[in-house]
Amino acid sequence: MLALILILIGVFLRLIPHTPNFTPVAAVALFSGAFMKRRTAILIPLSLMVISDLILGLHEVVLFTWGSFIIITLLGAFLKEKKTLLLITAYSIVSSLIFFLITNLGVWLAGWYPPTFNGLITCYIMALPFLREFTVSTVLYSFIFFKVYEFLAYTVRRKNQLSVLLQEI
Repeated sequence: MLALILILIGVFLRLIPHTPNFTPVAAVALFSGAFMKRRTAILIPLSLMVISDLILGLHEVVLFTWGSFIIITLLGAFLKEKKTLLLITAYSIVSSLIFFLITNLGVWLAGWYPPTFNGLITCYIMALPFLREFTVSTVLYSFIFFKVYEFLAYTVRRKNQLSVLLQEI
């Protein structure tokens, strides 16, 4: 159920009007990696991207985009044991850098910039505004996903403890 909710939220937020690259996809990938089994975790952001890309339109860098989210999901597995605000923030920033480096390499390889070292550097420089937006959204959405989940889990545990306590009375 949680997997389906994450996919639907991600697709919805990619389809509504938004600032370029201000989406929750990396946060979904990181969150999935931290809370789900590996296979399910990988399928969540991948499904989200396939569905939304089929609606928005496929492009020549799609494999780099999808691949970067798979790597981010695997990175999220390192958060399984300890999910502090500092670690979530750090992993969100690293996730943004992974996405930036991989997808812009794909843009360069696709021929959008000259096939030279200067072309690659220009590609990365031109993408910096997108990195800023992507990083802010990844940190923000990661914080929301992790903290809302933590709150809901706490609420359920508390309710279960209260039920047990009431049964003992």
